[in-house]
Amino acid sequence: MQANIQGRQQEQVSKTGTFAANVIGWILQGGVILSAVVIVFGLVLLATGSGGLSLQRLLHFPQTLSQVGAELLFLRPQAVIALGLLLLIATPVIRVAVSILAFAFERDRIYMVITVIVLAILLFSMFFVGNKAMGQHHIDVQHLHFSLIVMLLIFVGSIAAGLLGSLIGLGGGVLVVPLLTLVFGLPIAFAIGASIISVIATSSGAAAAYVHDRLTNMRVGMFLELTTTTGAISGAFLAGLLAPGLLSIIFGIILIVSIAPMLFKLGEELPCGVKNDRWAKWLHLSSSYPDQRLGRDVAYQVTRTPLGLAMMYVAGLISGLLGIGSGTLKVLALDTLMRLPMKVSTTTSNFMIGVTAAASAGIYFSRGDIPPLVAAPVALGILIGALLGARLLTHLSNKTLRLIFLPVLAVSAFEMILHGLGIG
Repeated sequence: MQANIQGRQQEQVSKTGTFAANVIGWILQGGVILSAVVIVFGLVLLATGSGGLSLQRLLHFPQTLSQVGAELLFLRPQAVIALGLLLLIATPVIRVAVSILAFAFERDRIYMVITVIVLAILLFSMFFVGNKAMGQHHIDVQHLHFSLIVMLLIFVGSIAAGLLGSLIGLGGGVLVVPLLTLVFGLPIAFAIGASIISVIATSSGAAAAYVHDRLTNMRVGMFLELTTTTGAISGAFLAGLLAPGLLSIIFGIILIVSIAPMLFKLGEELPCGVKNDRWAKWLHLSSSYPDQRLGRDVAYQVTRTPLGLAMMYVAGLISGLLGIGSGTLKVLALDTLMRLPMKVSTTTSNFMIGVTAAASAGIYFSRGDIPPLVAAPVALGILIGALLGARLLTHLSNKTLRLIFLPVLAVSAFEMILHGLGIG
């Protein structure tokens, strides 16, 4: 009798996951396509209009919703691009809102409540905290050279960042920040603002495919978003109080710390001996995923859920502080603490980082830290790279993902520390 009840509960969980996955996949795909079309339209207006590209044009752009609305009446290119970026920021928020309806349809009250709380945190951040954010003074950028060639190079570099970010669950921001600061000399405030956009683009672009392929554990992701969003708001406020050099050093140290636990599990393909804890049983967190490389479905369980929840607050804090999506800490928490398979860890991290970034995006937008002429090529390049990475991941092993993960972190970490110390 008890076995039959458990079987029916598991079947209900499976149906909920399938329905929610389909709905969320449609929302993410639609948001990505619409935002990309609007951004491209804005770039076309920019290319066919007068004035061309210049440092002056880079630095002057609409920084509030009212300014964007006013300039849209005249179809000014930067306002159109900003609208596309705002649509991209809104995509993970809409995904959360629609998830409430999906869980309501399936009568899953626990996840309805969890998702309502996540949505409330997001809306509070975007419409209350974001409006209270004050613009900050940027360092002198008169030495910068900005042209069409620079935009194209940023676009190409962002494709590579999106591909790697989607594979290892870091969001692209871990590579976008070094790219924009070390290669193109942009202020780290601008780099972090564009990186926030790149994180949302990676998450939305890759997560649609991962959710459809049943690689993402949406229940784990939705539950842990409770603390990542809260942490992201805290971090975004702290970012305005810290010096740019210190931010670079913190960025690098966090990445180095992230490497150590992974080295001890470099050869592990699948975790062994993992048993569900009480939280995982109550929240139905255990699941399975189809592993194309192994040619079978892989079932897994989840442990140390409270520790994972606490780590996600720290990850959210780092995301808001540095604009990197904090995928490093998310993957570590999912893989090392909660003992999910590496593929599930990276794809679930990708699923979460967009919501985490959206929680702080309103603050960065209100501060004027998201210049459209930088964020546009980053967003488009990241989207292309993320879609390519999502197709590639299914053919790679968990071991290969770790081999990609570690050197990317190590190089970025040391470059950012040197840059923060004025040596890079």
